[in-house]
Amino acid sequence: MNHYNDQMTTSTSTKDILHVTQDSYLTDALALLASADYVAVDTEFLREKTYFAKLCLVQLANESGVVVVDVLALSTLKPLLDFIYDSKRLKVLHAARQDLEVLSQAWQKNNLLSQPIIPSPLFDTQIAAGLLGLPAQIGYGDLLNQKLHIQLTKGLARTDWSQRPLSDEQLNYAADDVRYLWPLYKKLHDELQHQNRLSWLQAETALLEDPALYQTLPAEAWQRLKGTQQLQPQQRVALKALAEWREARAIEKDKPRGWILSDESLRHMSESLPKSMEELAHIHDLSEGIAKKSGETFLQLIATSQANAASELPANDFRPTSQQQSQVSQLMRKMRLIAEDNSISPELLMPRRHIEQLVFFNKRDAFVTGWRAEVIGKTMLAELEKIQSRR
Repeated sequence: MNHYNDQMTTSTSTKDILHVTQDSYLTDALALLASADYVAVDTEFLREKTYFAKLCLVQLANESGVVVVDVLALSTLKPLLDFIYDSKRLKVLHAARQDLEVLSQAWQKNNLLSQPIIPSPLFDTQIAAGLLGLPAQIGYGDLLNQKLHIQLTKGLARTDWSQRPLSDEQLNYAADDVRYLWPLYKKLHDELQHQNRLSWLQAETALLEDPALYQTLPAEAWQRLKGTQQLQPQQRVALKALAEWREARAIEKDKPRGWILSDESLRHMSESLPKSMEELAHIHDLSEGIAKKSGETFLQLIATSQANAASELPANDFRPTSQQQSQVSQLMRKMRLIAEDNSISPELLMPRRHIEQLVFFNKRDAFVTGWRAEVIGKTMLAELEKIQSRR
Protein backbone atom coordinates (compact mmCIF):
# COMPACT_ATOMS: atom_id res chain seq x y z
CA MET A 1 0.00 0.00 0.00
CA ASN A 2 1.20 3.54 -0.66
CA HIS A 3 1.22 6.79 1.25
CA TYR A 4 -2.37 7.68 0.33
CA ASN A 5 -3.63 5.07 2.76
CA ASP A 6 -2.27 7.19 5.60
CA GLN A 7 -4.59 10.02 4.65
CA MET A 8 -7.99 8.87 5.83
CA THR A 9 -8.53 12.26 7.51
CA THR A 10 -9.13 15.74 6.17
CA SER A 11 -6.01 16.85 4.30
CA THR A 12 -4.25 20.04 5.35
CA SER A 13 -1.33 20.03 2.92
CA THR A 14 -1.03 20.45 -0.83
CA LYS A 15 2.21 18.42 -1.00
CA ASP A 16 0.50 15.39 -2.51
CA ILE A 17 -1.24 17.46 -5.25
CA LEU A 18 0.26 17.78 -8.71
CA HIS A 19 -1.07 21.18 -9.76
CA VAL A 20 -0.95 21.57 -13.55
CA THR A 21 -0.68 25.23 -14.51
CA GLN A 22 0.92 24.97 -17.96
CA ASP A 23 0.87 22.68 -20.99
CA SER A 24 4.32 21.19 -20.35
CA TYR A 25 3.22 19.84 -16.94
CA LEU A 26 0.17 18.03 -18.29
CA THR A 27 1.98 15.22 -20.10
CA ASP A 28 3.84 14.13 -16.97
CA ALA A 29 0.70 14.45 -14.84
CA LEU A 30 -1.33 12.21 -17.13
CA ALA A 31 1.54 9.73 -17.41
CA LEU A 32 1.50 9.45 -13.61
CA LEU A 33 -2.11 8.27 -13.69
CA ALA A 34 -1.98 6.21 -16.89
CA SER A 35 -0.93 2.87 -15.40
CA ALA A 36 -4.30 2.25 -13.71
CA ASP A 37 -7.37 1.16 -15.65
CA TYR A 38 -9.59 3.68 -13.84
CA VAL A 39 -9.43 7.30 -12.76
CA ALA A 40 -11.51 9.38 -10.34
CA VAL A 41 -12.80 12.54 -12.02
CA ASP A 42 -14.39 15.76 -10.80
CA THR A 43 -14.76 19.26 -12.20
CA GLU A 44 -15.15 22.79 -10.92
CA PHE A 45 -17.08 25.17 -13.13
CA LEU A 46 -19.22 28.29 -13.21
CA ARG A 47 -22.55 28.72 -14.95
CA GLU A 48 -24.51 31.34 -13.01
CA LYS A 49 -23.99 33.98 -15.70
CA THR A 50 -23.76 31.85 -18.83
CA TYR A 51 -25.75 29.27 -20.79
CA PHE A 52 -22.75 27.01 -21.21
CA ALA A 53 -20.76 26.07 -18.13
CA LYS A 54 -17.30 27.63 -17.85
CA LEU A 55 -14.90 24.81 -16.99
CA CYS A 56 -12.25 25.99 -14.53
CA LEU A 57 -10.62 22.90 -13.02
CA VAL A 58 -10.48 19.19 -13.71
CA GLN A 59 -9.40 16.94 -10.85
CA LEU A 60 -8.10 13.41 -11.45
CA ALA A 61 -6.82 10.72 -9.08
CA ASN A 62 -6.08 7.07 -8.57
CA GLU A 63 -3.60 5.23 -6.34
CA SER A 64 -0.73 6.79 -8.30
CA GLY A 65 -1.50 10.39 -7.39
CA VAL A 66 -3.80 13.42 -7.27
CA VAL A 67 -3.80 15.88 -10.16
CA VAL A 68 -5.57 19.26 -10.29
CA VAL A 69 -5.56 20.70 -13.79
CA ASP A 70 -6.04 24.44 -14.21
CA VAL A 71 -7.78 24.33 -17.58
CA LEU A 72 -7.85 28.13 -17.79
CA ALA A 73 -4.05 28.12 -17.93
CA LEU A 74 -3.79 25.62 -20.82
CA SER A 75 -3.61 26.46 -24.51
CA THR A 76 -5.42 23.23 -25.43
CA LEU A 77 -7.52 20.66 -23.58
CA LYS A 78 -7.02 17.92 -26.15
CA PRO A 79 -4.52 15.75 -24.19
CA LEU A 80 -6.63 16.02 -21.04
CA LEU A 81 -9.88 15.19 -22.83
CA ASP A 82 -8.30 12.34 -24.78
CA PHE A 83 -7.14 10.86 -21.47
CA ILE A 84 -10.59 11.14 -19.89
CA TYR A 85 -12.42 9.90 -22.99
CA ASP A 86 -10.21 6.82 -23.40
CA SER A 87 -12.76 3.99 -23.35
CA LYS A 88 -10.20 1.60 -21.87
CA ARG A 89 -10.22 3.60 -18.65
CA LEU A 90 -13.14 3.53 -16.20
CA LYS A 91 -14.24 6.99 -15.05
CA VAL A 92 -15.30 7.21 -11.41
CA LEU A 93 -17.49 10.18 -10.44
CA HIS A 94 -19.97 11.13 -7.75
CA ALA A 95 -23.36 12.45 -8.93
CA ALA A 96 -21.90 12.45 -12.39
CA ARG A 97 -24.50 14.17 -14.54
CA GLN A 98 -23.35 17.78 -14.24
CA ASP A 99 -19.67 16.85 -14.60
CA LEU A 100 -20.47 14.80 -17.69
CA GLU A 101 -22.41 17.68 -19.20
CA VAL A 102 -19.50 20.07 -18.67
CA LEU A 103 -16.96 17.59 -20.04
CA SER A 104 -19.13 16.84 -23.06
CA GLN A 105 -19.39 20.56 -23.84
CA ALA A 106 -15.59 20.82 -23.67
CA TRP A 107 -15.26 17.77 -25.94
CA GLN A 108 -17.73 19.24 -28.44
CA LYS A 109 -15.88 22.54 -28.54
CA ASN A 110 -12.46 20.90 -28.82
CA ASN A 111 -13.57 18.54 -31.61
CA LEU A 112 -15.94 20.99 -33.36
CA LEU A 113 -18.90 18.61 -32.98
CA SER A 114 -22.58 19.49 -33.10
CA GLN A 115 -23.65 16.62 -30.83
CA PRO A 116 -22.44 15.83 -27.31
CA ILE A 117 -20.45 12.66 -26.69
CA ILE A 118 -20.22 11.28 -23.16
CA PRO A 119 -17.06 9.64 -21.78
CA SER A 120 -17.49 5.99 -20.88
CA PRO A 121 -17.45 3.56 -19.15
CA LEU A 122 -18.64 5.11 -15.89
CA PHE A 123 -18.95 4.30 -12.20
CA ASP A 124 -21.16 6.74 -10.25
CA THR A 125 -20.59 6.39 -6.52
CA GLN A 126 -23.91 8.07 -5.69
CA ILE A 127 -25.83 5.49 -7.73
CA ALA A 128 -23.70 2.72 -6.22
CA ALA A 129 -24.60 3.95 -2.73
CA GLY A 130 -28.31 3.87 -3.58
CA LEU A 131 -28.00 0.28 -4.79
CA LEU A 132 -26.51 -0.55 -1.39
CA GLY A 133 -29.38 0.94 0.60
CA LEU A 134 -28.18 4.50 1.22
CA PRO A 135 -30.26 7.55 0.18
CA ALA A 136 -30.47 7.98 -3.59
CA GLN A 137 -29.24 11.59 -3.41
CA ILE A 138 -26.58 11.11 -0.75
CA GLY A 139 -23.86 13.75 -0.88
CA TYR A 140 -20.20 12.97 -1.39
CA GLY A 141 -19.21 14.14 2.09
CA ASP A 142 -21.89 12.08 3.84
CA LEU A 143 -20.98 9.02 1.79
CA LEU A 144 -17.29 9.37 2.64
CA ASN A 145 -18.16 9.73 6.30
CA GLN A 146 -20.33 6.62 6.32
CA LYS A 147 -18.10 4.37 4.23
CA LEU A 148 -14.56 5.56 5.01
CA HIS A 149 -15.04 7.64 8.20
CA ILE A 150 -13.58 10.72 6.51
CA GLN A 151 -14.66 14.23 7.45
CA LEU A 152 -14.20 16.79 4.69
CA THR A 153 -13.66 20.49 5.17
CA LYS A 154 -16.72 22.49 4.10
CA GLY A 155 -17.20 26.09 3.08
CA LEU A 156 -15.93 26.51 -0.49
CA ALA A 157 -18.84 25.09 -2.45
CA ARG A 158 -19.81 28.59 -3.65
CA THR A 159 -16.30 29.79 -4.45
CA ASP A 160 -15.46 31.52 -7.74
CA TRP A 161 -13.26 28.92 -9.40
CA SER A 162 -12.29 31.28 -12.22
CA GLN A 163 -10.31 33.56 -9.91
CA ARG A 164 -6.54 33.19 -9.90
CA PRO A 165 -4.29 32.46 -8.12
CA LEU A 166 -5.93 29.55 -6.30
CA SER A 167 -5.23 29.37 -2.58
CA ASP A 168 -3.95 26.25 -0.83
CA GLU A 169 -7.38 25.94 0.75
CA GLN A 170 -9.05 25.95 -2.67
CA LEU A 171 -6.58 23.42 -4.08
CA ASN A 172 -7.15 21.08 -1.15
CA TYR A 173 -10.91 21.44 -1.41
CA ALA A 174 -10.82 20.59 -5.12
CA ALA A 175 -8.35 17.73 -4.62
CA ASP A 176 -10.44 16.20 -1.83
CA ASP A 177 -13.22 15.57 -4.35
CA VAL A 178 -11.02 12.96 -6.05
CA ARG A 179 -8.37 12.21 -3.40
CA TYR A 180 -10.83 9.98 -1.57
CA LEU A 181 -13.05 9.10 -4.51
CA TRP A 182 -10.84 6.26 -5.68
CA PRO A 183 -10.73 4.41 -2.30
CA LEU A 184 -14.49 5.02 -2.06
CA TYR A 185 -14.88 3.44 -5.49
CA LYS A 186 -12.88 0.40 -4.38
CA LYS A 187 -15.09 -0.14 -1.34
CA LEU A 188 -18.39 0.34 -3.16
CA HIS A 189 -17.24 -1.82 -6.06
CA ASP A 190 -16.38 -4.67 -3.69
CA GLU A 191 -19.71 -4.38 -1.87
CA LEU A 192 -21.67 -4.40 -5.13
CA GLN A 193 -19.67 -7.34 -6.39
CA HIS A 194 -20.29 -9.24 -3.16
CA GLN A 195 -24.05 -8.72 -3.59
CA ASN A 196 -24.01 -9.45 -7.35
CA ARG A 197 -25.19 -5.93 -8.14
CA LEU A 198 -22.42 -4.66 -10.39
CA SER A 199 -24.59 -5.31 -13.44
CA TRP A 200 -27.30 -3.13 -11.87
CA LEU A 201 -24.80 -0.31 -11.47
CA GLN A 202 -23.67 -0.72 -15.08
CA ALA A 203 -27.28 -0.58 -16.30
CA GLU A 204 -27.96 2.61 -14.34
CA THR A 205 -24.76 4.40 -15.37
CA ALA A 206 -25.36 3.41 -19.01
CA LEU A 207 -28.37 5.74 -18.88
CA LEU A 208 -25.98 8.61 -18.13
CA GLU A 209 -24.23 7.96 -21.44
CA ASP A 210 -27.28 9.04 -23.47
CA PRO A 211 -26.26 12.28 -25.26
CA ALA A 212 -29.88 13.46 -25.26
CA LEU A 213 -29.59 14.11 -21.51
CA TYR A 214 -27.06 16.85 -22.09
CA GLN A 215 -28.44 18.78 -25.03
CA THR A 216 -31.62 20.80 -25.33
CA LEU A 217 -32.41 21.54 -28.95
CA PRO A 218 -34.26 24.84 -29.32
CA ALA A 219 -37.24 23.14 -30.97
CA GLU A 220 -37.52 20.81 -27.97
CA ALA A 221 -36.93 23.41 -25.26
CA TRP A 222 -40.65 23.55 -24.37
CA GLN A 223 -40.39 20.02 -22.94
CA ARG A 224 -38.41 21.37 -19.98
CA LEU A 225 -41.50 23.27 -18.82
CA LYS A 226 -44.11 21.73 -16.57
CA GLY A 227 -47.84 21.56 -17.15
CA THR A 228 -47.68 21.89 -20.93
CA GLN A 229 -50.26 19.15 -21.49
CA GLN A 230 -52.84 21.15 -19.55
CA LEU A 231 -52.61 24.00 -22.07
CA GLN A 232 -55.08 24.40 -24.91
CA PRO A 233 -53.64 23.66 -28.39
CA GLN A 234 -53.43 27.38 -29.26
CA GLN A 235 -51.58 28.08 -26.03
CA ARG A 236 -49.22 25.13 -26.37
CA VAL A 237 -48.06 26.01 -29.88
CA ALA A 238 -47.38 29.57 -28.70
CA LEU A 239 -45.37 28.24 -25.77
CA LYS A 240 -43.35 26.01 -28.12
CA ALA A 241 -42.53 28.93 -30.41
CA LEU A 242 -41.55 31.25 -27.55
CA ALA A 243 -39.47 28.57 -25.81
CA GLU A 244 -37.62 27.81 -29.06
CA TRP A 245 -36.86 31.51 -29.56
CA ARG A 246 -35.62 31.86 -25.98
CA GLU A 247 -33.39 28.77 -26.19
CA ALA A 248 -31.81 29.86 -29.46
CA ARG A 249 -31.24 33.35 -28.09
CA ALA A 250 -29.70 32.01 -24.87
CA ILE A 251 -27.32 29.79 -26.86
CA GLU A 252 -26.39 32.63 -29.20
CA LYS A 253 -25.74 35.07 -26.35
CA ASP A 254 -24.36 32.41 -23.96
CA LYS A 255 -26.66 33.71 -21.24
CA PRO A 256 -28.97 31.85 -18.83
CA ARG A 257 -32.47 31.25 -20.17
CA GLY A 258 -34.01 33.27 -17.38
CA TRP A 259 -31.94 36.31 -18.35
CA ILE A 260 -33.48 36.20 -21.81
CA LEU A 261 -37.05 35.57 -20.70
CA SER A 262 -38.36 34.14 -17.45
CA ASP A 263 -40.42 30.96 -17.32
CA GLU A 264 -43.25 32.95 -15.79
CA SER A 265 -43.32 35.52 -18.60
CA LEU A 266 -43.17 32.79 -21.22
CA ARG A 267 -46.03 30.93 -19.57
CA HIS A 268 -48.21 34.00 -19.12
CA MET A 269 -47.77 35.07 -22.74
CA SER A 270 -48.67 31.58 -23.90
CA GLU A 271 -51.79 31.51 -21.77
CA SER A 272 -53.08 34.98 -22.67
CA LEU A 273 -52.04 35.00 -26.37
CA PRO A 274 -51.65 38.80 -26.73
CA LYS A 275 -52.33 40.29 -30.16
CA SER A 276 -51.03 43.81 -29.61
CA MET A 277 -48.34 45.71 -27.75
CA GLU A 278 -51.06 47.07 -25.50
CA GLU A 279 -52.16 43.56 -24.51
CA LEU A 280 -48.53 42.53 -24.14
CA ALA A 281 -47.97 45.35 -21.66
CA HIS A 282 -50.46 43.68 -19.30
CA ILE A 283 -48.55 40.40 -19.17
CA HIS A 284 -47.64 39.66 -15.58
CA ASP A 285 -43.87 39.48 -14.91
CA LEU A 286 -42.91 40.73 -18.38
CA SER A 287 -40.65 43.72 -17.84
CA GLU A 288 -41.22 46.91 -19.78
CA GLY A 289 -37.69 46.75 -21.17
CA ILE A 290 -38.09 43.23 -22.60
CA ALA A 291 -41.54 44.08 -23.96
CA LYS A 292 -40.16 47.16 -25.71
CA LYS A 293 -37.10 45.38 -27.10
CA SER A 294 -38.65 42.09 -28.19
CA GLY A 295 -42.41 42.63 -28.00
CA GLU A 296 -42.99 42.69 -31.76
CA THR A 297 -41.03 39.46 -32.08
CA PHE A 298 -43.19 37.82 -29.39
CA LEU A 299 -46.39 38.90 -31.09
CA GLN A 300 -45.19 37.60 -34.44
CA LEU A 301 -44.13 34.26 -32.94
CA ILE A 302 -47.49 33.84 -31.22
CA ALA A 303 -49.46 34.75 -34.36
CA THR A 304 -47.42 32.53 -36.67
CA SER A 305 -47.58 29.58 -34.28
CA GLN A 306 -51.36 29.37 -34.48
CA ALA A 307 -51.15 27.70 -37.89
CA ASN A 308 -49.89 24.58 -36.04
CA ALA A 309 -52.68 24.48 -33.45
CA ALA A 310 -54.84 22.07 -35.44
CA SER A 311 -52.19 19.33 -35.19
CA GLU A 312 -51.82 19.67 -31.40
CA LEU A 313 -53.45 17.28 -28.97
CA PRO A 314 -56.30 18.74 -26.90
CA ALA A 315 -55.60 19.82 -23.33
CA ASN A 316 -55.13 16.89 -20.99
CA ASP A 317 -57.03 17.59 -17.80
CA PHE A 318 -56.53 14.10 -16.39
CA ARG A 319 -57.18 13.87 -12.65
CA PRO A 320 -56.56 10.57 -10.86
CA THR A 321 -59.53 9.16 -8.97
CA SER A 322 -59.41 8.64 -5.22
CA GLN A 323 -59.32 4.92 -5.94
CA GLN A 324 -56.25 5.30 -8.17
CA GLN A 325 -54.52 7.46 -5.59
CA SER A 326 -55.20 4.79 -2.98
CA GLN A 327 -53.69 2.15 -5.26
CA VAL A 328 -50.56 4.25 -5.71
CA SER A 329 -50.24 4.61 -1.93
CA GLN A 330 -50.62 0.86 -1.42
CA LEU A 331 -48.02 0.07 -4.09
CA MET A 332 -45.64 2.64 -2.63
CA ARG A 333 -45.87 0.93 0.75
CA LYS A 334 -45.19 -2.42 -0.89
CA MET A 335 -42.24 -0.97 -2.80
CA ARG A 336 -40.68 0.45 0.37
CA LEU A 337 -40.92 -2.96 2.05
CA ILE A 338 -39.18 -4.60 -0.92
CA ALA A 339 -36.52 -1.87 -0.87
CA GLU A 340 -35.92 -2.41 2.83
CA ASP A 341 -35.74 -6.19 2.44
CA ASN A 342 -33.19 -5.82 -0.36
CA SER A 343 -31.24 -2.87 1.13
CA ILE A 344 -31.84 -0.61 -1.87
CA SER A 345 -32.78 3.06 -1.86
CA PRO A 346 -36.58 3.20 -2.48
CA GLU A 347 -36.21 6.19 -4.81
CA LEU A 348 -33.72 4.26 -6.92
CA LEU A 349 -35.56 0.96 -6.81
CA MET A 350 -38.80 2.33 -8.25
CA PRO A 351 -39.49 6.07 -8.51
CA ARG A 352 -43.04 7.11 -7.66
CA ARG A 353 -43.62 8.38 -11.19
CA HIS A 354 -43.30 4.83 -12.55
CA ILE A 355 -45.87 3.54 -10.06
CA GLU A 356 -48.23 6.36 -11.00
CA GLN A 357 -47.75 5.62 -14.70
CA LEU A 358 -48.60 1.97 -14.01
CA VAL A 359 -51.77 2.74 -12.06
CA PHE A 360 -53.02 5.68 -14.14
CA PHE A 361 -52.12 4.52 -17.64
CA ASN A 362 -51.07 0.84 -17.31
CA LYS A 363 -47.53 1.67 -18.49
CA ARG A 364 -45.43 -1.34 -17.50
CA ASP A 365 -42.04 -0.81 -19.15
CA ALA A 366 -40.22 -0.02 -15.89
CA PHE A 367 -41.60 -3.21 -14.32
CA VAL A 368 -40.76 -5.70 -17.06
CA THR A 369 -37.29 -4.64 -18.20
CA GLY A 370 -33.81 -4.67 -16.68
CA TRP A 371 -32.80 -5.71 -13.19
CA ARG A 372 -35.95 -4.23 -11.64
CA ALA A 373 -38.13 -6.81 -13.39
CA GLU A 374 -36.82 -9.59 -11.16
CA VAL A 375 -36.23 -7.60 -7.99
CA ILE A 376 -39.58 -5.81 -7.86
CA GLY A 377 -41.45 -5.80 -11.17
CA LYS A 378 -43.24 -9.16 -11.03
CA THR A 379 -44.17 -8.68 -7.39
CA MET A 380 -45.59 -5.21 -7.98
CA LEU A 381 -47.65 -6.27 -10.98
CA ALA A 382 -49.07 -9.18 -8.97
CA GLU A 383 -49.79 -6.81 -6.06
CA LEU A 384 -51.67 -4.43 -8.36
CA GLU A 385 -53.80 -7.30 -9.65
CA LYS A 386 -54.59 -8.30 -6.09
CA ILE A 387 -55.56 -4.74 -5.15
CA GLN A 388 -57.74 -4.28 -8.23
CA SER A 389 -59.49 -7.62 -7.66
CA ARG A 390 -60.80 -6.34 -4.32
CA ARG A 391 -62.84 -3.61 -5.98
